[in-house]
Amino acid sequence: MHIVVCIKQVPDSAQIRVHPVTNTIMRQGVPAIVNPYDLFSLEEALRLKDQFGGKVTVLCMGPPQAEEALRKCISFGADDAILVTDRAFAGADTLATSYALASAIRKIGSEQKVDMVFTGKQTIDGDTAQVGPGIAKRLGLQLLTYVSRIVETDLEKGTITVERRGEGGVQVLRTALPCLITMLENTNEMRFASLPMMIHAAACQVRKWNKDDAGIEDVTKIGLKGSPTVVSRVFGPTPRAQKAEMMTVESSSLRDISLNLLQSIFTVHPTLEQDLVDKLSA
Repeated sequence: MHIVVCIKQVPDSAQIRVHPVTNTIMRQGVPAIVNPYDLFSLEEALRLKDQFGGKVTVLCMGPPQAEEALRKCISFGADDAILVTDRAFAGADTLATSYALASAIRKIGSEQKVDMVFTGKQTIDGDTAQVGPGIAKRLGLQLLTYVSRIVETDLEKGTITVERRGEGGVQVLRTALPCLITMLENTNEMRFASLPMMIHAAACQVRKWNKDDAGIEDVTKIGLKGSPTVVSRVFGPTPRAQKAEMMTVESSSLRDISLNLLQSIFTVHPTLEQDLVDKLSA
């Protein structure tokens, strides 16, 4: 079994600030981390490797410093790491990114057949959840999004059964391999890297591919040229001027406190009570 896990190095969103004058993201001094959602996918891929054997390849498109994120993935147990890096990829949106990654996965598949591709459900810097489905569409892979659990993998029949969370509940889906899976958060717990694996990760060779190595056939579909998305402005949320309202109740009963709170809410939003009644009676 050969599994490719797409990861991304992202700025730690907890420490990102927006410049008050230019309204641009201030990245100076912000540490880079592996996209947290991608780690759930990596752990799931490693569990499949533990169960069936095989190889896990981590793939990242980014600047040269993203090599650090790939080495971290190697320390967890990935077997191979490829960094797709080229100035031609600069300014890529989700459309251009999915094209570049799909080309790289196709190139990886020419070396060894790829049975599964894993991605996180989204990244914490873009939050679009578009790259995974975009890769699946370009490669003609079966797509399983928002997967919460892999129920069964049958390599002899070439099928996989998963649980997928939807708005109406949990769906149980079975599809044929190869496929692309986007994992939900909190579906597993990332293992710890052992000292021997950390030493191995520090010494291992991360393969670096430019646009030619990655098999890019049309340079107009990568980087800024291949990105129709335009970000007109980035801004932080406006601070709320309204202060929290203090409510005093004479009774310590939870029921009385709840009724007082609901009454206060219905007073501020007079149509809310009737809307709730209509929805409950529907």
